[in-house]
Amino acid sequence: MAKKNVQPYEKSSKLSLWEIITNNFIGGLAWALGATIGLSIIFTILGMVAKNVNLVPVVGSFVSQVINFILATNPHLGK
Repeated sequence: MAKKNVQPYEKSSKLSLWEIITNNFIGGLAWALGATIGLSIIFTILGMVAKNVNLVPVVGSFVSQVINFILATNPHLGK
């Protein structure tokens, strides 16, 4: 079996520094756009489910209790 001439990535890459930076920037933008669209879809579905399950009054009363507790223990926050 013959040995393959394996070179480190830095030496075998033919891309210039500008091309590497551009490719990584475009890849980052694509990742951010995909994450934003994906999360908006997930939050939309969760909102529709919460609307149909009538979960909002339960969560609203819980948040109200938390806010009242915080204001009772820290009166300077309510000013």
